[in-house]
This record gives sequence, structure tokens and C-alpha cells, in this order.
Amino acid sequence: MNKSKIQGHLAILVTSLIFGVNIPLSKNLMPDWMSPMGLTYSRFAFGAVAFWSLSLFLKTEKVSRRDMGTLLLGSLLGIGLNQAAFISGLQLTSATNASIVITIMPILAMIISFLILKEPITIKKAGGVIIGLIGVLSMIFTSEIAGSGREASIIGDLLCVLSCLSYAFFLVLMRGISKRYSSVTIMKWMFLFSSLLFFPLGYKEFHTARIFTDGSSVAWSSYLYLLIGATFITYLLIPVAQKQIRPTTIGMYNYLQPLVASFIAIMWGHDVFSWTKPLSAILIFAGVYFVTTSKSREDVEREQIQQFEKPQLDDLQLYPVKEPVNKSPL
Repeated sequence: MNKSKIQGHLAILVTSLIFGVNIPLSKNLMPDWMSPMGLTYSRFAFGAVAFWSLSLFLKTEKVSRRDMGTLLLGSLLGIGLNQAAFISGLQLTSATNASIVITIMPILAMIISFLILKEPITIKKAGGVIIGLIGVLSMIFTSEIAGSGREASIIGDLLCVLSCLSYAFFLVLMRGISKRYSSVTIMKWMFLFSSLLFFPLGYKEFHTARIFTDGSSVAWSSYLYLLIGATFITYLLIPVAQKQIRPTTIGMYNYLQPLVASFIAIMWGHDVFSWTKPLSAILIFAGVYFVTTSKSREDVEREQIQQFEKPQLDDLQLYPVKEPVNKSPL
């Protein structure tokens, strides 16, 4: 593994750890201190201001018209729909459920990579998809959290699945863009688009949030972590990972998030593991393992080339080149 690959893995590792801590912290902010849409829009607005401010100190990159359209679609998938669906689902379900559901994202990324990037689906990949889906469905239809009931929890889990689906599309769609532009250039446009598109839905709830009038120190600490850590730093690192490693490999690091989130939630006494949750988690992790360790398109093509060349080499060995006979009497 070269230096660039290591940087990509470190970038997505740090991102996953930050996201994992953010799950229970965001859960604590809703709905007492801020509504889901208000919390989501505050991330859009902060991200736009932060990345555009940082871009003033860096070399300006001109984005082509075609790539600008891709950035607009990427902002809807990777920022707008992804964050809005996840934060709304997190309010309805538990932090543990949400963190387990999002581990299905590598499986979704594998399927989308097959449809768009023509990555092969092997028996090992298909088996991983089935095992992972069984794990997610078993958790969704057996979940129930205090104060909301099973129906609300199911809706919350499904919203988290929708968030994973949009993020998986984002990872595949933006792989080419991430190689042509810097992280700051990509994110300043994406957050600007999201803040403008979601302005009618989120500004009022953001502006009237209770945290701005009588927010506690704990609430403000969680809120600042959400903005600086889980918004600015993470989205600065994601394009770095996209440049170096494949979408399915990036998705593999999602399994770190439930470990971090569940540890924090249980430590605070906000969540409890039922027997179905570890069983569902094992099934999902097994599915993720099979998917991410299966052969890539490059691996299959390399094997085909080797199989094509091997018979030719064997044929050459059937007719060895004879050494010339030296007939000189000397």
C-alpha cells in the first residue's frame, strides 16, 4: 500500500470515528434544543460559510459547467438528502439502531457500483448482500424504543436506510470529480447549493431554535461538535478518501460507527442492547465483510488476462529453442 492509499484510509477512518461520536450527540439535541430540519440546515449554512471562507486563502479552481451540474446533484445526494433523512430518522429511532442500519451502506455502494461503474457482482458479493439485508430487516421489524413505539422506530430506521442509499449514490457519482478538484472547491459549491435549496424548509426552524436563547453548555458543546467536527472536518476529508480508494472500501469503514455510537449511548444510559441488536449487527457485519473482500473489476480483468496469456506461454515451452551447435574444430 503506497502513501496515497494510506492517506485515503486514514481520512475515512477519522471521518467514521467522528460520525460515530456524532450520532448520540445529535440525538441529545433533538427535539428539545433544535428540530431535525433546523439542525440539518444549520450544517448546510455553516458548511457553506466555512468552506467559502477557507477558499479565500487558497488558489481558485475553475469548475466546468458539466462538473457544476454533477456538484449540484452530489449536493442533493451526499449532503441534502443524506443529512436530512438521517437526522429525521435519528429523532424517531434509537442511536444504536441508526448506527447499525448505516452499516448497510457498503452493500448499497456495491450494487450501485455494479450498475454505474460495471463492477462485477460475484457469488461472494451476492451472498453478502442477502446476509446484510436479512440483518437490517430483522432489526427494523423487531425494534421499539421508549416513548415512540415500534411504528415510529420502523419509520426512523427506514429513513436511515434512505440516507445510506443517497450517500452510496454520492460516493459513486463523485469519484471522478474528487480526482479533478480539491476538497475545498468541491465542498464550497456543494454546501452552497444545499443551503440555497433547503432555505425555505430549514431557515425558520433554525432561526427559532431554543438553543440560541437558553442553550446549556452541554447542548452547545454537542452543537459545536456537530458543526466543526461532523460537518467541516469530515466533509473536508471525504474527497481525500474518494481520490485514493474505491466506494465499497470507503463504505467498509461504516461498521466502526455503530461500535462508537453504541458505546457512548449505553455509557450515558440512553440505550440498551436487546438480543436482536447484536444478532442483526453480526449479520450486517458478515454481509459487509463478504462484499468488501470480494473481487473487484480490476481483479477479474487481471485474472482473465493471465488465463489468456498462460496457454501461449505453455505452447512456447513445447518447442524449446535449441542452442546453436558449434561445429568449429576449435
